Formats: sequence, C-alpha cells, structure tokens
Amino acid sequence: MALGAAAWFTMPVAPPHASVALLICVSLMGLALGYRSVRAGAAAAPLLAGSAALLVFGLGMALAALEDFRRGTVLLDSPVTTEIVGRVVSREVAARGSLRYVLDVVATAAPVVKRAPQRITLIVRARHQGFSPGAWMRVRARLSPPSGPALPGLNDFAFDSYMRGIGALGFAYGIPLGVPPPDADSAGKTDRVGWLLETTARLRQAIGDRIRASVPGDAGAIAAALVTNEERAIDRQTVETLRTAGLAHVLAISGLNMVLAAGTFLIGARTLLAMVPGLAHRLPVRKIAALGALVMVGFYGLLSGGAVSAVRAWIMISIMLVAVLIDRPSISLRNIALSALLIIVVTPSAVLSPGFQMSFAATLALVAGYERWRARPPRDRNALIDAVPGLAFAARFTGGLVATSLLGGISTMIYSVAHFHTVTLYGLAGNILAMPVVSAVVMPAGVAAMLAMPFGLDQPFLWLMALGIHWMVAAAELVASWGAPLAIGRLWLPGVALIAVGGVVVCILRTRLAALGLVLAALGLAGIVAIPLPRPALAISEDGRLLGFIDGATIALNRSRPPAFVLDQWTAALAVDTVTKPSGDEKPKPGAVPADGGARPQDSPDIEPQQARAILADLLAKAASDRKRFACRADLACAAVTPQGWTIVTLDHPALLGAACDAARIVVTGRALRLTTCRSGAQLFTARTLRLTGALEILSDKDGHPSIRPVFQGLARSWQRHRAYDWRTGRFSDQDVPEGDDR
Repeated sequence: MALGAAAWFTMPVAPPHASVALLICVSLMGLALGYRSVRAGAAAAPLLAGSAALLVFGLGMALAALEDFRRGTVLLDSPVTTEIVGRVVSREVAARGSLRYVLDVVATAAPVVKRAPQRITLIVRARHQGFSPGAWMRVRARLSPPSGPALPGLNDFAFDSYMRGIGALGFAYGIPLGVPPPDADSAGKTDRVGWLLETTARLRQAIGDRIRASVPGDAGAIAAALVTNEERAIDRQTVETLRTAGLAHVLAISGLNMVLAAGTFLIGARTLLAMVPGLAHRLPVRKIAALGALVMVGFYGLLSGGAVSAVRAWIMISIMLVAVLIDRPSISLRNIALSALLIIVVTPSAVLSPGFQMSFAATLALVAGYERWRARPPRDRNALIDAVPGLAFAARFTGGLVATSLLGGISTMIYSVAHFHTVTLYGLAGNILAMPVVSAVVMPAGVAAMLAMPFGLDQPFLWLMALGIHWMVAAAELVASWGAPLAIGRLWLPGVALIAVGGVVVCILRTRLAALGLVLAALGLAGIVAIPLPRPALAISEDGRLLGFIDGATIALNRSRPPAFVLDQWTAALAVDTVTKPSGDEKPKPGAVPADGGARPQDSPDIEPQQARAILADLLAKAASDRKRFACRADLACAAVTPQGWTIVTLDHPALLGAACDAARIVVTGRALRLTTCRSGAQLFTARTLRLTGALEILSDKDGHPSIRPVFQGLARSWQRHRAYDWRTGRFSDQDVPEGDDR
C-alpha cells in the first residue's frame, strides 16, 4: 500500500482515476478467480498472492489521489508584499524572541492577491504582545511561495507545505494590529472540533511559556519542545550540535518520546495501584494503567500541535496499549503493520517523508531483534556477574542500550543518507552517553511536571528535567567535538531500494530465507559503491540568484553571502567540503535586485553597449586568470570559466544582457525577463524560465557539452501548478495545467 501511494505521488503526471479503478477491478477479479480455483481443488496461491498485492497497491494509489483532492491547498504563485487580515491558528516562540504564527487568511489588500493562500506561516520579529489562537490581526507582510527542490532529487518543500495546508511563508513588517472579526460568520465559524483545537493550542502555548519562564536558556526551550513540540525557540547552534551527535531525534515528539512518556505513566500507575493492599487481586491494575496511559498519550498528541511525527507515534503507541487492554501481545510485527496501514489510510503522503521511513525501519528492526532475542535458547548464567550485586542489572541495561542504538542506527542509516546525504559518525556514542539520562530522568520528570502543573507543584520536576537536559547537551557537545557528519552525496536509488527491501526481508522472515535479505542488501551496497552518481558541473538555484560550479570537492559561488538554506543542501547532496567565495566587489548595494526578481527604481539603460562589452571583457579576463572562483562587480555581473571551459555570466543589471549573450556560453539572471534565448546561441536562464523548470544542474556530456537536468519536467501536479500561474493575466501559462483549475 505504501508503494502504491509513493508511486502515485512521484509520477510526473497523475494517472487517470479510471486507470486506478481498473487496476483495483482487475485485482478483485484475480482474487475471485483464485478463490474459485481453490474451491475446485486447484493450486492458486501465486494468483491469490499476486492479486492481493495488486489490490493493496491500487488502494494505496486511490488513497493518495483522495488525499490530494482533500487537501486542495492553494500555494502562492510568486513573492508579494501585501496587507493581510487573518485569524491566528497557533503561535510559537521562534529564535531570538520572534514569534511564528499560523494564520487563516480571510483578506488581502494593497495589492489584492488573486490566488491568496488560505493558510500561511508568518514570522513577526518586532517585539509585541503575542496574539492568542482565535485572535484576529492585520499586518503588512512579505509572502513567498514554499521552495521547490534545491536540486533534482532533493526534498520538495512545496509538496510538504501543500500536504500540511500551508500556502505561503513570510515575515511581517512592523507590529501586527488587533482587529475585530471581518463579519459575524467569521466570528462564530469554529465548530466543536475547531473549538477543541483552538483550546488545545492555547493550553499548549501556556504550557510552553510556563516551562520557558521556569527554566531559562536552551534547557527551557528543549524542555518545552519535548512537551509541546515547539523547537524553534532552541538556539540553532544547539540544534546543530545535537544533530552532529546523533541526538536530534530527541527534540521531535516521535515514537521515542511517546514510548518514554507512556511507559513512565504505565509503570508508575501500575506500581502505585499495586501498592494498595488487595487492589491488585480484585482489579486488573495493568489494564487500568494502560487505559490511563492511552488517555495520557492522546493528550500528549494534542499538545504536540498535530505534528506528523507525533500523530504517527500516537497511532503506534495507541495500538500497543489497546493490545494490552484486550490481552494481546503489545510488541509484535502485526501491530507495526497495523500502525503503518492506519497511517497510510489517514495520510498517504507520509510514506515519502524520512520520519515515516526511519521510524518504521527502526521499530521493525527493534521488534524483530527483540523477538529473536526472546526466542533464543536458554544459556547458563555467568557466575561472576551474579556474584557482584547490581552487576547483572548494569550488564543487561548497558547491553540493551548498545543493542538498541546499534539496531536503530543501522536500520535507519540508509534512509538518513538517502534523504539528508550525510552520515553521523559518532551517533552511537552520543546515544549511549545521553539516552540513559533522557530515559530515566528527563522524560519521567517531564511527565511528573505535567501532572503536577495544575497544582503549581511542577517546579522541582522541571528543575530535574533541566538537569538531565544539561547532561544531554554536554554529552552532545563532547561527541560533536570529535568530528562533523560526513557528507556522502546522492546515492544510486535502485541500490537504496535493494537495501531497504533487504532489511524488511531480514526482519520479517523467520527461516533461513531471511538470509535472502542480506543478499539483497549486499547487492544494493555493491551497486551504490560501483555506480556513484556524477557531480554536475554547474548548479543553479530556482530563483537564478545563486550559482556554483563544481571542481572536485570544491564549489565556487557567485555570492559572498549565499543563502544557507540552499547552500547546506548543495554541499551535502554534492558531497563538497570547500566553498569558494567570489573575487571583486560582489556585496549588493542599496537597491540591489529584489529576491523576487522585480524591477529596481534606479535600473536604467544608462550603460552603453560599448561600456557593457568592456565590463564583461574585464570580468571574463579576471575569471580566465583565476579559474577557481567567480569574478564579480557589485550590482552588475559575475563571470567564471568552469573546468570544462564553459564561460558563465550571471547578471544583476539588464543592460548587460546583450554583451553577456555575445561573450558567454551560459547566461543566468535572477530577473524575470521576457527573453528566453540569446540570438548568439548562448543558453539563457532567467527567473521566468527557472520558475517553470525549478533549480537546474548542468552536467558535462562525453563531448564536453552542457547537459541540462531540471527539477521539473512538467507542472501537472497540484503542488507544482502555482509555478505556471501568471498573476498579470490571471491564467496558467503552462500547457500542462488546465486553465480552469483555480488551484
């Protein structure tokens, strides 16, 4: 079913609904035919198995199509500065005291946005009294559409935003003003579910504020993140340190946090109930404790703000607790399969996320390893260990921790490298040093603090929680000092698939056939080593403002202050370890090219053609003398000569376009020019053309000619259509997009 959903989402064009229905019908016919064959005494196992697999594959595709239709998110087509009137859905504390709001937009003005998104995220940096969920505000803001992939094959943030219902990201100018609801319908339009979510958002906000006020600094921010999933208040350097040490998973409310919270409550409640004389003999205290834990994890999931990882973890833990209530094994492969099926039914798009893949890979490996360890032949106990008090417990605890970290790390490594293109070298050591404290101190203290908070008795538990967090951060700093994550780059996808399938086979099969999974994983690893993906010669960002040519493990950029969001993805995906900044005066002056490629008031064709040719000739001469970097002149242009001998020019001033086309082989500008080609035959990429293709990587073919690989081959999917919309005409300009489709 997951493969069916993934196939539907990754196709360049959505398959017709009739095709999916036909696939399901054919599979049902196969099942019926197989059933008749079995009734007649004939062997039909292959037919039944194949038809069943085809059926769930088709159901996965149908569920994906239904989710796409259900979302229908309107994504902003291009950056715009406008006045917004909206209703606060949630509020989080972000870095440096700023506030991050999620707003439901009801109106825009000056200008009116034709395809306004219904929901946006907005950063307000100005100090102000925060707005609570349910309040209305008016503010002038700069909005931008969600980013596409930084390179072909990388994460599409527009897809993520589309599936979360977020149509734009932006920041506010000044302080928002509180306003009354635009009309009576807007004032009372929340239903019971909306009221519950709004009330939960207020409670979440109050709990986060109280924790941060009680525990200052990063410790308080991390403690609040563990309870309410508000990670943005944590210092970025601390987050990076935890990621380097392999401990970033602690910050997200996921299966680990849910298990620790539920386990703390379950064991604590069961122990307290068992201490009451005679109660354990008359009542099923284990089930009572499990029921209480089920309620607690449901509340925990609501406090998380509906994060995908938290919902996924809540479903998994709930199934295991329900299994306890009905006297079924709580830790089993069937429960994992049931959890995955429920998540795919509710949110099929989750199958493409690294969180879904890594959490289920780790859980599958841990449960399979636990079952095999439990089924091992009994052995004689070690007399030396038994002779020393406490040594047996310490040995079991340490061995379990090391085994858990190894199983979790090995099972998720391929997914981590495939998505993030890096390997954390010392993650095992980081987890061994920090996780005992997180498990035994931080999370139990957090649960106790939440139970004591309504009575005002939470301070001692928050202090204890902060103490454990300080230990975790100190351990992370120690491990991070040993070395940064190793950049691997993009991998050969068939090899990744073979390793993933091999891991599943090893975990699921119980006989010697499980060795087949090791063979598949070995074949995948051999393929990845033998078939490295070639590095491109040139990378171009989707807005045309950042370029980099690659020479070995070095990337030379045309900006001295490149956007870290894009550069970090490039360095990891391309496995480069050195970034070379341009020479010359590249720093933009006031009035430089806006991020949206719009016009500058001071732009004028005051540069004569002869002067333009002289400027380009000077830059090209400097570039030819130093082929390791771009040569730049502020607000005008940059030039470079790549190791392949290609002459590259990036333009900030449109008056240089003619001279650049005559002098260069590849011309790139972040301006939305109407020209799409150079008369000289040079390749021209503008903000307008890059809007349709997304980011580009250009490889060198066997003859040394540029071979262009765009992110998008077409704009037919719902999360890509906004790129083809022209707000001037109010129509979609791409032929692949139906003009009557207002999404």
